[in-house]
Amino acid sequence: MSIQDNVASQALLPRAADMLAGATKIRTIALAVLVVALALAPMAIHPAFLMKAMTFAIFACAFNLLLGYVGLLSFGHAAFFGLASYVSAHAAKGWGLTPEVAILLGTSAATLLGAIFGFIAIRRQGIYFATITLALAQLVYFVCVQTPSFTGGEDGITSVPRGALFGLIDLKSDTTLYVFVSVVFVAAMVFIFRIIDSPFGQVLRAIRDNEQRAISLGYRVNTYKLIVFTLSAGLAGLAGALKAIVVQVASLTDVYWAMSGEPIVMTLVGGLGTVMGPALGAMVFMGLQTYLSDLRSWVIFVQGAVFFVCVLFFRNGVIGLLPLRVRKWL
Repeated sequence: MSIQDNVASQALLPRAADMLAGATKIRTIALAVLVVALALAPMAIHPAFLMKAMTFAIFACAFNLLLGYVGLLSFGHAAFFGLASYVSAHAAKGWGLTPEVAILLGTSAATLLGAIFGFIAIRRQGIYFATITLALAQLVYFVCVQTPSFTGGEDGITSVPRGALFGLIDLKSDTTLYVFVSVVFVAAMVFIFRIIDSPFGQVLRAIRDNEQRAISLGYRVNTYKLIVFTLSAGLAGLAGALKAIVVQVASLTDVYWAMSGEPIVMTLVGGLGTVMGPALGAMVFMGLQTYLSDLRSWVIFVQGAVFFVCVLFFRNGVIGLLPLRVRKWL
């Protein structure tokens, strides 16, 4: 390295440090606002809706971690969401385990399945990768249909007990369960922020922007892809396991191929490649689905219209309405 290059590099260090400090400050403020919003939201919105929306927000953020930061489009995330939902529901109802253990088992099962599916799928790119994930997810759906003793068949697993957290805190009350779900949701968001801000996250962006250059720099691209695929599957599993406890139902809908499309819509509506965007998209999507339920089948039409408008006129999603210097760190 020449003297001029060394001087230039030294000059960039303070600027990089200032940018990192600014990003940390904005994200800290965003998380603080999120905590305050979650604390005040039950005063205006029913906790049952908020809890379900938060589970799907985690699901959307898990999907976005794969597509937004690595550029891998998965059509099979319903497999992880649905499997975790079934395992969590069965553990809570069939085995009588406490909710945190049931959720942990569901998340672990989805993570393990994600590692297996990722090992198979990352060997292909583009539409081939997407098709393989869809095919693998359909295999999981077929297994769920053929094992009614575990999944309950078309009836699913109903009346899943919420139980007592750590055997001490009764979660039957919506208020108590809401606090628990909020803590898990905030922890998941912090975890995703840490992934994105880490050197590992920077490599993911490099792979997304120019995979061949990342390879030329010596990075084992497939290893990074496998790790992030597994992390994404685990977070999707966390969403599914939590949903089973919140809604008290695990059904074939959770593992059906159409469920894989929901996080795609949520991510694009909220803002692809941002952490908070998919969460906002999930809130919008679930709000339309819940509060327009009187429209019955027309709800799908309204959701499609909202999706069309966002893709056509708001390419950066809902979060794109924020100033650029703020949203790029969210």
